Amino acid sequence: MEQPSEIAVDVPRPWDKPLVSVPVLACLSLVGGQLPSFSLSANLYTLGTGGALIWLGLTNRVPRRRPPARPGPGTIWWVLPVAVFGVFEGATFALGSGDDFPTFSRLADPLLTDELTRSAVYFGWLAAFWALVRR
Repeated sequence: MEQPSEIAVDVPRPWDKPLVSVPVLACLSLVGGQLPSFSLSANLYTLGTGGALIWLGLTNRVPRRRPPARPGPGTIWWVLPVAVFGVFEGATFALGSGDDFPTFSRLADPLLTDELTRSAVYFGWLAAFWALVRR
């Protein structure tokens, strides 16, 4: 006996429209860009913003299609670089990131000294994260 097909119901939400989401993400990134890099306030703001985006992205969500039973063959090409980056970043952080052996975050810090640049990078991060949550 076949499983009944799922009916996709698109629930209209105002924050799904680019006319609403882009200015909101821009305002959030302007606030986040003003915080000192890698400070407690910046970390708490990032965690709070990310949590709010996850909550908004997953509320009233109806699956549009059934997920595959197992990952496709191209998945390894996405998992491998992410895993290598995670292991490298975690190991350098655990061993004590210094000037001789810095993490990627520490290497990016001089590029993020300007608030406008930091806000632009923060906007890109928020937009990519929002796209992933909504997918």
